[in-house]
Amino acid sequence: MKARIVRRAAAQPSALAGTVLSRDVRGADGARRFPKGSVVSAADASALMELDWTELHVIDIEPGELHESEAGRRIAAATAGDGTTIGGFGGGAWPVASALRGILRVDVSRLARENAIDGACVYTLYDGQIVEPGEVVARAKITPFVIDESRIELVERIVRDGGGLVRVLGFRPLTVAAVVQETLAAPAQERFRAALAVKIAWFGARLAEPQFVPVDGGAVAAAVDAALSAGADVVVMAGTKALDPLDPAFVALDTLGARLERFGVPAHPGSLLWIARLRDVPIIGMPSCGLFSQATVFDLVLPRVLAGDDVDAGALGALGHGGLLSRDYAFRFPRYRDGGARGELA
Repeated sequence: MKARIVRRAAAQPSALAGTVLSRDVRGADGARRFPKGSVVSAADASALMELDWTELHVIDIEPGELHESEAGRRIAAATAGDGTTIGGFGGGAWPVASALRGILRVDVSRLARENAIDGACVYTLYDGQIVEPGEVVARAKITPFVIDESRIELVERIVRDGGGLVRVLGFRPLTVAAVVQETLAAPAQERFRAALAVKIAWFGARLAEPQFVPVDGGAVAAAVDAALSAGADVVVMAGTKALDPLDPAFVALDTLGARLERFGVPAHPGSLLWIARLRDVPIIGMPSCGLFSQATVFDLVLPRVLAGDDVDAGALGALGHGGLLSRDYAFRFPRYRDGGARGELA
Protein backbone atom coordinates (compact mmCIF):
# COMPACT_ATOMS: atom_id res chain seq x y z
CA MET A 1 0.00 0.00 0.00
CA LYS A 2 1.42 3.34 -1.05
CA ALA A 3 -0.02 6.58 0.33
CA ARG A 4 0.76 9.91 -1.27
CA ILE A 5 -0.34 13.53 -1.46
CA VAL A 6 -1.67 14.91 -4.73
CA ARG A 7 -1.21 18.68 -4.84
CA ARG A 8 -3.59 20.79 -6.87
CA ALA A 9 -0.90 22.62 -8.80
CA ALA A 10 0.49 19.42 -10.31
CA ALA A 11 -2.69 17.29 -10.35
CA GLN A 12 -3.84 15.44 -13.48
CA PRO A 13 -7.02 13.34 -13.76
CA SER A 14 -4.94 10.41 -14.95
CA ALA A 15 -2.98 10.53 -11.68
CA LEU A 16 -6.18 10.28 -9.65
CA ALA A 17 -8.04 7.53 -11.49
CA GLY A 18 -7.80 4.19 -9.68
CA THR A 19 -6.60 5.66 -6.40
CA VAL A 20 -8.42 5.43 -3.07
CA LEU A 21 -9.34 8.60 -1.21
CA SER A 22 -8.15 8.46 2.39
CA ARG A 23 -10.11 11.59 3.37
CA ASP A 24 -13.56 12.94 2.52
CA VAL A 25 -13.60 15.53 -0.26
CA ARG A 26 -16.18 18.27 0.22
CA GLY A 27 -17.60 20.99 -1.97
CA ALA A 28 -17.62 24.72 -1.31
CA ASP A 29 -20.88 24.31 0.64
CA GLY A 30 -19.25 21.81 3.00
CA ALA A 31 -21.24 18.88 1.67
CA ARG A 32 -19.36 15.66 1.18
CA ARG A 33 -18.96 14.97 -2.53
CA PHE A 34 -16.60 12.01 -2.38
CA PRO A 35 -16.39 9.88 0.77
CA LYS A 36 -13.15 8.51 2.12
CA GLY A 37 -12.50 4.97 0.99
CA SER A 38 -13.89 5.61 -2.49
CA VAL A 39 -12.03 4.25 -5.49
CA VAL A 40 -11.73 7.15 -7.93
CA SER A 41 -13.10 6.36 -11.39
CA ALA A 42 -12.14 8.28 -14.54
CA ALA A 43 -15.40 10.27 -14.26
CA ASP A 44 -14.73 10.93 -10.57
CA ALA A 45 -11.24 12.20 -11.41
CA SER A 46 -12.67 14.80 -13.78
CA ALA A 47 -15.29 15.85 -11.23
CA LEU A 48 -12.64 16.14 -8.53
CA MET A 49 -10.66 18.55 -10.69
CA GLU A 50 -13.67 20.88 -10.73
CA LEU A 51 -13.73 21.20 -6.94
CA ASP A 52 -11.72 23.70 -4.92
CA TRP A 53 -9.05 21.84 -2.97
CA THR A 54 -5.36 22.30 -2.23
CA GLU A 55 -4.26 18.71 -1.81
CA LEU A 56 -5.71 15.22 -1.78
CA HIS A 57 -4.53 12.27 0.29
CA VAL A 58 -4.77 9.10 -1.78
CA ILE A 59 -3.69 5.48 -1.66
CA ASP A 60 -2.42 3.54 -4.66
CA ILE A 61 -3.64 -0.06 -4.84
CA GLU A 62 -0.58 -2.09 -5.77
CA PRO A 63 -0.39 -5.61 -7.22
CA GLY A 64 -1.42 -8.24 -4.66
CA GLU A 65 -3.60 -5.81 -2.71
CA LEU A 66 -7.37 -5.53 -2.28
CA HIS A 67 -9.69 -2.60 -1.67
CA GLU A 68 -11.80 -2.72 1.51
CA SER A 69 -14.97 -3.57 -0.42
CA GLU A 70 -13.59 -6.75 -2.01
CA ALA A 71 -11.55 -7.73 1.04
CA GLY A 72 -14.53 -7.28 3.35
CA ARG A 73 -16.78 -9.21 0.98
CA ARG A 74 -14.43 -12.19 1.09
CA ILE A 75 -14.22 -12.06 4.89
CA ALA A 76 -18.04 -11.87 5.06
CA ALA A 77 -18.35 -14.85 2.72
CA ALA A 78 -16.02 -16.83 4.99
CA THR A 79 -17.86 -15.65 8.11
CA ALA A 80 -21.44 -16.43 7.06
CA GLY A 81 -22.52 -19.98 7.93
CA ASP A 82 -25.81 -21.83 7.75
CA GLY A 83 -28.91 -19.80 8.51
CA THR A 84 -27.33 -16.45 7.57
CA THR A 85 -27.25 -14.12 4.58
CA ILE A 86 -24.86 -11.36 3.50
CA GLY A 87 -26.24 -7.87 2.96
CA GLY A 88 -24.94 -4.95 0.92
CA PHE A 89 -21.69 -3.10 1.53
CA GLY A 90 -22.06 0.11 3.51
CA GLY A 91 -20.13 2.15 6.03
CA GLY A 92 -17.00 0.19 5.19
CA ALA A 93 -18.48 -3.16 6.27
CA TRP A 94 -20.53 -6.10 5.01
CA PRO A 95 -23.42 -7.10 7.29
CA VAL A 96 -24.21 -10.75 7.97
CA ALA A 97 -27.85 -11.22 8.98
CA SER A 98 -29.92 -14.09 10.30
CA ALA A 99 -32.13 -15.73 7.69
CA LEU A 100 -34.49 -17.18 10.29
CA ARG A 101 -35.63 -17.09 13.90
CA GLY A 102 -33.22 -19.13 15.94
CA ILE A 103 -30.12 -19.23 18.13
CA LEU A 104 -26.88 -17.61 17.05
CA ARG A 105 -23.80 -19.78 17.33
CA VAL A 106 -20.43 -18.04 17.17
CA ASP A 107 -17.17 -19.96 16.82
CA VAL A 108 -15.49 -17.80 19.43
CA SER A 109 -12.04 -19.39 19.25
CA ARG A 110 -11.74 -19.10 15.47
CA LEU A 111 -13.21 -15.60 15.61
CA ALA A 112 -10.32 -14.63 17.89
CA ARG A 113 -7.81 -16.23 15.49
CA GLU A 114 -9.32 -14.38 12.53
CA ASN A 115 -9.27 -11.05 14.36
CA ALA A 116 -5.63 -11.60 15.33
CA ILE A 117 -4.73 -11.06 11.66
CA ASP A 118 -3.68 -7.44 11.30
CA GLY A 119 -6.36 -5.49 9.42
CA ALA A 120 -9.06 -8.19 9.49
CA CYS A 121 -12.14 -7.33 11.51
CA VAL A 122 -15.30 -9.31 12.34
CA TYR A 123 -17.59 -8.37 15.21
CA THR A 124 -20.70 -10.26 16.29
CA LEU A 125 -23.55 -10.51 18.74
CA TYR A 126 -23.00 -12.84 21.69
CA ASP A 127 -22.90 -16.58 21.11
CA GLY A 128 -26.21 -18.15 22.14
CA GLN A 129 -28.26 -15.01 21.54
CA ILE A 130 -31.77 -15.46 20.14
CA VAL A 131 -32.17 -13.65 16.83
CA GLU A 132 -34.90 -12.80 14.36
CA PRO A 133 -34.94 -12.97 10.54
CA GLY A 134 -33.11 -9.99 9.09
CA GLU A 135 -31.32 -9.16 12.34
CA VAL A 136 -27.65 -8.33 11.78
CA VAL A 137 -25.58 -10.85 13.74
CA ALA A 138 -22.11 -9.85 12.52
CA ARG A 139 -20.25 -7.34 10.38
CA ALA A 140 -17.09 -8.05 8.38
CA LYS A 141 -14.55 -5.51 7.17
CA ILE A 142 -10.91 -4.53 7.10
CA THR A 143 -9.70 -1.61 9.16
CA PRO A 144 -7.45 -0.02 6.50
CA PHE A 145 -8.74 0.96 3.06
CA VAL A 146 -6.34 -1.42 1.32
CA ILE A 147 -4.85 -4.73 2.50
CA ASP A 148 -2.52 -7.45 1.23
CA GLU A 149 -4.55 -10.25 -0.34
CA SER A 150 -2.37 -12.77 1.50
CA ARG A 151 -3.98 -11.72 4.78
CA ILE A 152 -7.46 -12.33 3.40
CA GLU A 153 -6.35 -15.73 2.15
CA LEU A 154 -5.17 -16.49 5.68
CA VAL A 155 -8.60 -15.55 7.04
CA GLU A 156 -10.21 -17.87 4.52
CA ARG A 157 -7.92 -20.73 5.51
CA ILE A 158 -8.75 -20.29 9.19
CA VAL A 159 -12.48 -20.28 8.55
CA ARG A 160 -12.73 -22.67 5.60
CA ASP A 161 -13.19 -25.99 7.39
CA GLY A 162 -15.59 -24.81 10.10
CA GLY A 163 -18.64 -23.78 8.10
CA GLY A 164 -18.39 -20.09 8.89
CA LEU A 165 -17.76 -18.10 12.04
CA VAL A 166 -21.46 -17.50 12.67
CA ARG A 167 -24.50 -19.65 12.00
CA VAL A 168 -28.09 -19.70 13.17
CA LEU A 169 -29.86 -22.81 14.43
CA GLY A 170 -33.53 -22.52 13.54
CA PHE A 171 -36.25 -23.59 15.95
CA ARG A 172 -37.96 -26.82 15.03
CA PRO A 173 -41.74 -27.46 15.05
CA LEU A 174 -41.58 -29.91 17.95
CA THR A 175 -44.34 -31.10 20.26
CA VAL A 176 -43.91 -30.08 23.89
CA ALA A 177 -45.80 -31.86 26.68
CA ALA A 178 -46.23 -30.50 30.20
CA VAL A 179 -46.75 -32.56 33.34
CA VAL A 180 -47.69 -30.51 36.39
CA GLN A 181 -48.18 -31.78 39.91
CA GLU A 182 -51.44 -30.51 41.35
CA THR A 183 -49.84 -28.16 43.84
CA LEU A 184 -51.34 -25.22 41.95
CA ALA A 185 -54.85 -23.85 42.47
CA ALA A 186 -57.14 -23.78 39.41
CA PRO A 187 -56.50 -20.08 38.55
CA ALA A 188 -52.75 -20.66 38.80
CA GLN A 189 -53.04 -23.72 36.57
CA GLU A 190 -54.72 -21.62 33.90
CA ARG A 191 -52.06 -18.91 34.21
CA PHE A 192 -49.36 -21.56 33.79
CA ARG A 193 -51.08 -23.04 30.72
CA ALA A 194 -51.49 -19.61 29.09
CA ALA A 195 -47.92 -18.47 29.81
CA LEU A 196 -46.34 -21.69 28.55
CA ALA A 197 -48.56 -21.70 25.44
CA VAL A 198 -47.36 -18.21 24.48
CA LYS A 199 -43.73 -19.23 24.83
CA ILE A 200 -44.04 -22.51 22.94
CA ALA A 201 -45.99 -20.87 20.10
CA TRP A 202 -43.31 -18.17 19.69
CA PHE A 203 -40.80 -20.88 18.79
CA GLY A 204 -43.16 -22.39 16.23
CA ALA A 205 -43.61 -25.52 18.37
CA ARG A 206 -46.86 -27.10 19.58
CA LEU A 207 -47.95 -27.42 23.20
CA ALA A 208 -49.93 -30.57 23.95
CA GLU A 209 -52.69 -30.13 26.53
CA PRO A 210 -50.89 -29.96 29.91
CA GLN A 211 -51.53 -32.83 32.29
CA PHE A 212 -52.24 -31.84 35.90
CA VAL A 213 -51.69 -34.93 38.04
CA PRO A 214 -51.84 -35.88 41.71
CA VAL A 215 -48.75 -35.44 43.87
CA ASP A 216 -47.77 -39.07 43.52
CA GLY A 217 -44.76 -40.75 41.92
CA GLY A 218 -46.85 -43.33 40.11
CA ALA A 219 -49.22 -40.71 38.68
CA VAL A 220 -46.34 -38.53 37.51
CA ALA A 221 -44.59 -41.51 35.91
CA ALA A 222 -47.79 -42.55 34.12
CA ALA A 223 -48.28 -39.02 32.78
CA VAL A 224 -44.70 -38.78 31.49
CA ASP A 225 -44.96 -42.22 29.88
CA ALA A 226 -48.25 -41.24 28.23
CA ALA A 227 -46.71 -38.02 26.90
CA LEU A 228 -43.83 -39.90 25.32
CA SER A 229 -46.14 -42.53 23.87
CA ALA A 230 -48.19 -39.72 22.30
CA GLY A 231 -45.07 -38.46 20.50
CA ALA A 232 -43.83 -35.64 22.70
CA ASP A 233 -40.39 -34.37 21.64
CA VAL A 234 -39.84 -32.45 24.88
CA VAL A 235 -41.44 -32.76 28.33
CA VAL A 236 -41.67 -29.89 30.79
CA MET A 237 -42.29 -30.80 34.42
CA ALA A 238 -43.57 -28.25 36.91
CA GLY A 239 -44.86 -28.12 40.47
CA THR A 240 -41.83 -30.00 41.74
CA LYS A 241 -40.30 -29.41 45.17
CA ALA A 242 -36.87 -29.44 43.59
CA LEU A 243 -34.85 -29.54 46.83
CA ASP A 244 -36.63 -32.67 48.03
CA PRO A 245 -34.88 -35.78 46.62
CA LEU A 246 -38.07 -37.75 47.36
CA ASP A 247 -40.34 -35.44 45.39
CA PRO A 248 -42.71 -37.48 43.17
CA ALA A 249 -41.03 -36.07 40.06
CA PHE A 250 -37.70 -37.67 41.00
CA VAL A 251 -39.43 -40.86 42.10
CA ALA A 252 -41.09 -40.98 38.67
CA LEU A 253 -37.78 -40.45 36.86
CA ASP A 254 -36.25 -43.33 38.80
CA THR A 255 -39.26 -45.56 38.11
CA LEU A 256 -39.07 -44.85 34.38
CA GLY A 257 -35.30 -45.30 34.20
CA ALA A 258 -34.64 -41.72 33.16
CA ARG A 259 -31.12 -40.30 33.40
CA LEU A 260 -30.80 -37.07 35.36
CA GLU A 261 -28.28 -34.99 33.38
CA ARG A 262 -27.91 -32.24 35.93
CA PHE A 263 -29.76 -30.83 38.90
CA GLY A 264 -29.33 -27.09 39.36
CA VAL A 265 -27.87 -24.47 37.04
CA PRO A 266 -25.36 -21.70 37.91
CA ALA A 267 -27.75 -18.90 36.92
CA HIS A 268 -30.35 -16.77 38.68
CA PRO A 269 -33.31 -16.59 38.64
CA GLY A 270 -33.97 -20.25 37.91
CA SER A 271 -31.01 -21.99 39.54
CA LEU A 272 -33.20 -24.97 40.56
CA LEU A 273 -33.87 -25.99 36.96
CA TRP A 274 -32.92 -29.58 36.16
CA ILE A 275 -32.82 -31.65 33.00
CA ALA A 276 -33.17 -35.39 32.49
CA ARG A 277 -33.40 -37.65 29.45
CA LEU A 278 -35.65 -40.60 28.76
CA ARG A 279 -35.78 -42.48 25.43
CA ASP A 280 -33.70 -39.64 23.94
CA VAL A 281 -36.37 -37.11 24.96
CA PRO A 282 -35.27 -34.20 27.16
CA ILE A 283 -37.30 -33.62 30.32
CA ILE A 284 -36.92 -30.12 31.74
CA GLY A 285 -37.73 -29.43 35.35
CA MET A 286 -39.07 -25.89 35.38
CA PRO A 287 -38.08 -23.80 38.41
CA SER A 288 -41.04 -22.48 40.41
CA CYS A 289 -40.04 -18.87 39.65
CA GLY A 290 -40.66 -19.57 35.95
CA LEU A 291 -44.16 -21.00 36.25
CA PHE A 292 -45.89 -17.90 34.97
CA SER A 293 -44.44 -14.83 33.28
CA GLN A 294 -41.02 -14.27 34.85
CA ALA A 295 -38.08 -14.89 32.51
CA THR A 296 -35.61 -17.31 34.08
CA VAL A 297 -32.87 -19.70 33.05
CA PHE A 298 -35.71 -21.86 31.65
CA ASP A 299 -36.02 -19.24 28.89
CA LEU A 300 -32.35 -19.82 28.01
CA VAL A 301 -32.52 -23.61 28.05
CA LEU A 302 -35.84 -24.17 26.26
CA PRO A 303 -34.77 -22.31 23.07
CA ARG A 304 -31.63 -24.42 22.80
CA VAL A 305 -33.60 -27.62 23.21
CA LEU A 306 -36.12 -26.52 20.56
CA ALA A 307 -33.27 -25.64 18.20
CA GLY A 308 -31.84 -29.14 18.48
CA ASP A 309 -28.80 -28.02 20.43
CA ASP A 310 -27.14 -30.57 22.67
CA VAL A 311 -27.98 -29.34 26.17
CA ASP A 312 -26.03 -31.62 28.49
CA ALA A 313 -24.54 -31.15 31.94
CA GLY A 314 -21.57 -29.27 30.50
CA ALA A 315 -23.79 -26.88 28.56
CA LEU A 316 -25.81 -26.12 31.68
CA GLY A 317 -22.67 -25.59 33.73
CA ALA A 318 -21.39 -23.10 31.17
CA LEU A 319 -24.43 -20.87 31.80
CA GLY A 320 -22.67 -19.49 34.86
CA HIS A 321 -20.82 -17.01 32.63
CA GLY A 322 -23.48 -14.32 32.20
CA GLY A 323 -25.83 -16.19 34.51
CA LEU A 324 -26.61 -13.19 36.68
CA LEU A 325 -29.82 -12.51 34.77
CA SER A 326 -30.50 -8.92 35.75
CA ARG A 327 -32.59 -6.55 33.64
CA ASP A 328 -29.41 -5.57 31.82
CA TYR A 329 -29.23 -9.13 30.48
CA ALA A 330 -32.76 -9.17 29.08
CA PHE A 331 -31.26 -9.23 25.57
CA ARG A 332 -30.58 -12.93 26.13
CA PHE A 333 -34.29 -13.78 26.22
CA PRO A 334 -36.82 -14.17 23.40
CA ARG A 335 -39.11 -11.26 22.61
CA TYR A 336 -42.30 -13.23 23.24
CA ARG A 337 -44.61 -10.25 22.76
CA ASP A 338 -44.47 -7.70 19.93
CA GLY A 339 -43.51 -4.35 21.38
CA GLY A 340 -42.71 -5.87 24.75
CA ALA A 341 -39.43 -6.27 26.54
CA ARG A 342 -37.42 -9.42 25.92
CA GLY A 343 -38.61 -12.24 28.16
CA GLU A 344 -41.82 -10.40 29.02
CA LEU A 345 -45.24 -11.94 28.49
CA ALA A 346 -47.54 -9.24 29.88
